[in-house]
Amino acid sequence: MLVRLLYASRAVDASPPSIEAILSQSRQYNPQHGITGILCYGGGIFLQAIEGGRQPVSDLFGYIQRDTRHKSVAILHYEEISERRFSGWTMGQVNLERVNASIVLKYSERPELDPYAVSGRVSLALLEELIATASIIGRA
Repeated sequence: MLVRLLYASRAVDASPPSIEAILSQSRQYNPQHGITGILCYGGGIFLQAIEGGRQPVSDLFGYIQRDTRHKSVAILHYEEISERRFSGWTMGQVNLERVNASIVLKYSERPELDPYAVSGRVSLALLEELIATASIIGRA
């Protein structure tokens, strides 16, 4: 059974080397466990969707909750799915500082990523918009 989990967290260290380390680790781990997804980050906040089998996604989320690079980890949305939306990415990435602010503003009160202030469905809609506007990089 496939599931999608969407969560938010605050970065302990949002420096480019730290972000790249997270992405690199994800791109090594995820294919071995049948996980695909996307990591969106900006302003020290991560918004991540992960898809795969129920147990692998649960195991990965448990790891993320214990990972000292994250704080304030919160599930925004969880659902059983019939097909993956992010199947082309072992871990796609979006740096919101390089995206037109009007895209983020469309889904929030201010043009800043704050998934804690909106519903999980709104955050998922933002990710869908980022796919539609080809803002996701790192298709691997």
